[in-house]
Amino acid sequence: MKKIVLSTCAAAFLIGGCADMSQTQKTTGMGAGAGALAGAAIGSLTGGDRGAIGAGAAIGALAGAAGGYMWSQRMENQKKQMEQATQGTGVAVTQTANNELKLQIPSDVSFDTGKAAIKPNFQPILDQFASGLRNNPNAEVRIIGHTDNTGTDAINNPLSIERAASTRDYLIARGVRSNAFKIDGMGSRQPIADNSTPAGRGQNRRVEIFVGERPPQG
Repeated sequence: MKKIVLSTCAAAFLIGGCADMSQTQKTTGMGAGAGALAGAAIGSLTGGDRGAIGAGAAIGALAGAAGGYMWSQRMENQKKQMEQATQGTGVAVTQTANNELKLQIPSDVSFDTGKAAIKPNFQPILDQFASGLRNNPNAEVRIIGHTDNTGTDAINNPLSIERAASTRDYLIARGVRSNAFKIDGMGSRQPIADNSTPAGRGQNRRVEIFVGERPPQG
């Protein structure tokens, strides 16, 4: 275990300190080193054998390189809970490439056209989501609002932010810590479907929620 920790520290230091690397490369390298340390520690708790420690270090390094998020059992449980809570609603629940839990919520669930008030059938989904977030002190939440291309940017841009803010405020009112959130609005700039059809516009009017869990500090 000591050898693994020392070699991982050395690798993280060397990767993070190369003068000809970009800042992004340095950050990624140091994240990989820190992730490997966390993974190795987790591996040691699973029995202390070299195979478990090595696997834990590898998994941790990938999480660190991907931006510092880890896919814990708690995240996996919340994903399963949200899949059950949203079954048949049209809400997409996925794990992203950088270990974030993503909820993609279309307009027929979340908001009426031109409105930022949360619809009644969106509330039970957010209630279930809030219960998972309350139990995760290391969670970071990004909420992104989107619109279709109907109307002007002067209308759509603030509307998309208002939708994200409404979602955030609802979750805070259910006991989620306020400093967990970042919100943004994309207006109509990131469509996922054809805006020339009503069905496509309905898909584009959406809210996306991303949750990432940082490794424990200290």
